[in-house]
Amino acid sequence: MSNEAKLLIEGQEHVLPVTVGTEGERAVSIAKLREVSQHITLDDGYGNTGSCLSNITFIDGEKGILRYRGYPIEQLAEQSSFVETAYLLINGELPTRDQLRQFSEGLTENAYLHEDMRYHFESFPVTAHPMAILSSMINASSCFYPGLMGPANVERLPIHATRLISQVRTIAAYSYRKSRGYPIIYPKKNLKYTANFLHMLFSQPYEDYELRPEVVKALDLIFLLHADHEQNCSTATVRMVASSQANMFASAAAGVCALWGPLHGGANQAVIEMLQEIHASGDDGSKFIEAAKDKNSGARLMGFGHRVYKNYDPRARIIKAACDSILDKMHIQDPLLDIAKLLEDKALNDSYFVERKLYPNVDFYSGIIMRAIGIPVEMFTVIFAIGRMPGWISNFKEVVENPKSRIYRPRQVYMGATQRDYVPVENR
Repeated sequence: MSNEAKLLIEGQEHVLPVTVGTEGERAVSIAKLREVSQHITLDDGYGNTGSCLSNITFIDGEKGILRYRGYPIEQLAEQSSFVETAYLLINGELPTRDQLRQFSEGLTENAYLHEDMRYHFESFPVTAHPMAILSSMINASSCFYPGLMGPANVERLPIHATRLISQVRTIAAYSYRKSRGYPIIYPKKNLKYTANFLHMLFSQPYEDYELRPEVVKALDLIFLLHADHEQNCSTATVRMVASSQANMFASAAAGVCALWGPLHGGANQAVIEMLQEIHASGDDGSKFIEAAKDKNSGARLMGFGHRVYKNYDPRARIIKAACDSILDKMHIQDPLLDIAKLLEDKALNDSYFVERKLYPNVDFYSGIIMRAIGIPVEMFTVIFAIGRMPGWISNFKEVVENPKSRIYRPRQVYMGATQRDYVPVENR
């Protein structure tokens, strides 16, 4: 198979190199196309554009494959933890026992925020969305580390990464408690990553939150399954900002802003809101599932289908089993969860949805699990951000460690007015 492509433009042939990935993906390189032909490519929304070479995550949407650094997501979900997976993503290899211990201890030691950060939290109104607080406070936290400023200090990347992964959960917990008017709960040194987050989120000064093993395990799994997902909107945003030599915290804060959008990180929240609307209408889900098949009804089945996966989302298979398990162990009676189960059953057995490959995705099940745990809906996207932080940092690291990296600068095709002369205001 040839490693070059030929492009014919206005009768002139241009030979373009073809890059082949380790999994057989093939990409036509257009880096010099404008230089040799005075043409650029147009791909609105970057749906068919490879923006980088990356060693982090591989996805095959047709076959339903997801691998972190070559490891199948199924194996990591069953045998690993979020902290170990974060180390894998950032460093490229699974840690030894000592490396994992040192990394975990580093997360514990850096869980505390500078005490002056409390004044920043106090300045937000109680109506502030936790994602707004999260983005702002990640940026504010960077001010306490002068070494972050200026071009990335590659030697200091490990400590910056440890601080950011650790403190994002502290900031997130503080954000939630601020929105509810609750006092801040400090992290505990004897608790591991996910358990410590739940403690900071739900404990009270007079009573510690009961850390049920099945709850800790389920949330840790949600973090792990969201840890990276190739060049999605927020990750591409992090790489874009990193290319300007902005610091790691600023780049991650930009990723939070991108994730905040309802078309990206808000999908699991949309699932619960859909279930609430169905319940409020008095439907058990049967009428809604029929309405979803009618293009003119306006009913949209949230949490089904995926932009990349044209098969069953592999994360959804894993989290479905976790969802069934935790609901069974917690003996939860929730009408919304009953509706969700009915929608799932009908969609998986209805030819309309099967033929269109509209399988339940990770957002459908993660929203149900978080509701069962007691996490409020406005915190769903924040949970997503905590989980995605290792992936953002890994992509940031790839950009700043690449000696050939240059600032990202997409082109455009201008469609506006051609040259015209200025008209004084009195003559308009």
